Amino acid sequence: MLPFESGWAPAQHALSRYHVRWYLATLLFLAFDVEMLFMYPWAVVVAQVGVTAVVEMFLFLAALFVAVLWAWREGALRWV
Repeated sequence: MLPFESGWAPAQHALSRYHVRWYLATLLFLAFDVEMLFMYPWAVVVAQVGVTAVVEMFLFLAALFVAVLWAWREGALRWV
């Protein structure tokens, strides 16, 4: 019995390559994951800082929106 995949025979080699579209999807996921890392501390102190914090967050979100539009234009969101 093989320890890999609960004893099932492996269908492909363990070091097979992934298609490049998975790397683009991973980068998009990391971008939005990091966005949440910045938004949580912002939400904690937004009441103390005031309008400046709200303006800065909208600028940050605008930059992310531009990045998503660029990725869409380049075809990173297309799965076929």
